[in-house]
Amino acid sequence: MPYEVFLALRYLRSRRKRRLARVTALLAILGITVGVAALIVALALANGFRDEMREKILEGTAHLTLLRTDGRPIADHARIAERLRQVDGVISASATTYDGAVVRSSNHVSYAVLRGIEGESIPQVQRWLSEGRTEPLFTSVDLNQPLLPQAVIGADLATRIGAAVGDTFELLPFNGVANQTVRRLRVAGIFRSGLFEYDSTWIYVSLETAASFAGGDYAVSVMSVQVRDPNQVKQVAARVLGALGNEYTAVDWQQANQPLFTALALERRMGVFIIGLIIAIAALNITTMLILVVIERRRDIAVLSTLGATRAGVMLVFIIEGAVVGAAGAVAGALLGVAVCFIGNHYKLVSLPPDVYSISNVPLNARMSEIVVAAAIAFGLSVLATIYPARNAARLRPVEVLRDV
Repeated sequence: MPYEVFLALRYLRSRRKRRLARVTALLAILGITVGVAALIVALALANGFRDEMREKILEGTAHLTLLRTDGRPIADHARIAERLRQVDGVISASATTYDGAVVRSSNHVSYAVLRGIEGESIPQVQRWLSEGRTEPLFTSVDLNQPLLPQAVIGADLATRIGAAVGDTFELLPFNGVANQTVRRLRVAGIFRSGLFEYDSTWIYVSLETAASFAGGDYAVSVMSVQVRDPNQVKQVAARVLGALGNEYTAVDWQQANQPLFTALALERRMGVFIIGLIIAIAALNITTMLILVVIERRRDIAVLSTLGATRAGVMLVFIIEGAVVGAAGAVAGALLGVAVCFIGNHYKLVSLPPDVYSISNVPLNARMSEIVVAAAIAFGLSVLATIYPARNAARLRPVEVLRDV
């Protein structure tokens, strides 16, 4: 074993006249442990919030939205949908409508988004369905008959208007039709997506029902496209526009939600920066510890230099000692951070008000690469913190030190 490693480990284990230095070393380890754990938990929280929002958005909205460049309705949407399904990377395409509406019950009035869908979009709704069925949505609609149009509504909207499966409610659609009348619908099902914006406003009806509310003269303006790999949506969008020509324009899910994900990325960077400063301050305890060690070991350093130890060797003794402290804190912090993430996920400790943050629970998604980076940052700062006291130790003059003994 090299003498530098031997002396560094011996100094760490030694208890003689080193109580203050030992306390400082323990505080340094504790500070780095807490800092690394906090950084891992903060990154896991940012990952969980972003992943949860991304998952809910991809489940509830189209990966790619297709519109005419002139803003006119898409009259031949069935033919367009068939052409879209033939594009490489597209797994489904269907016509969709979005209309504002006012929902009224016996004791409450609320704003809603009326979404007309085709049968191809049913699997998406069924994934969220918590009560009732989706099949009645596509029962033939005749507003002159007692059989009412069917709807699947969000859970929070159902709670707000006091509606359950089988109940009826009144709806006034805002679809640009003059002299629009109040319509009555029956609740066929209730869905819960986990995203408050959807659960509190969305109402699913069939495209036929949405058209009937407009007097039957109603063409869709949006084609909803689902792709095989959402991360490759821009490449698929290019192929779609190449197949349909310049009469259409496409908006992918990343563009539609860019402000949200940009804000999340900024918050993530600021969190990492602030916690990084905390780790740096904790690493300064290593500097304090080594300064105390150098003061206490001045005689040992002088003897080493007299016996032929080089300045680099003396520096290395204290760098290794600080590095061991930093490594212990980094490893302990990584283990603590992973344990906190596991406990937080098991007991769902991170809960949020859904009306503010859209989601009610945030998982802590810790990633191995980020755990390693957090530990490496702490270890690197710990090593940097040893340079100043190690250089001072190497500059001690043996003659002056031994003369004062």
